[in-house]
Amino acid sequence: MIVLVVDGYNIIGAWDELQRLKEIDMAQARDRLIEWMAEYQAYSGHRVIIVFDAYYVKGLASKLEAFKVEIIYTKEKETADECIEKLVTKLKNVQNQVYVATSDYAEQSTIFSRGALRKPARELYIELKNMEREIKENIQNHKKIQPQSKIALDEDVLEKFEKWRRGDI
Repeated sequence: MIVLVVDGYNIIGAWDELQRLKEIDMAQARDRLIEWMAEYQAYSGHRVIIVFDAYYVKGLASKLEAFKVEIIYTKEKETADECIEKLVTKLKNVQNQVYVATSDYAEQSTIFSRGALRKPARELYIELKNMEREIKENIQNHKKIQPQSKIALDEDVLEKFEKWRRGDI
């Protein structure tokens, strides 16, 4: 199984859209990252874990799940890097290949020495955008191959039939 561990605040700081959201509202930036990673997980089939350190969210450590993505908030005195290093040690084995998404060079070196592979923030962003493009193309291709009526009908009639088919009328 492939496991992607994401350094949450590092990625937020590295991606322009999330950086702009962070300046307005950190919670929105976190939520948007979680949504994107949920889409990534659903499309790729990889397990995704996002780690946020206690710098922005004070209090006890917590672990929760949103959109089937595991989210970890570290303890107040624990950094995301420390938590990620523990996760890599715990998760890396013959059955799991662990990737860590971060642009922190020191963290990349540390996790690489523990057997994980690095995925720079830019590479993850490009992968995410390519995935979104593929999904749009698949939707367009699916629309093209949908059965067409053999009888030429006006758009409003087709729309009414579609509503009947869906039970909306």
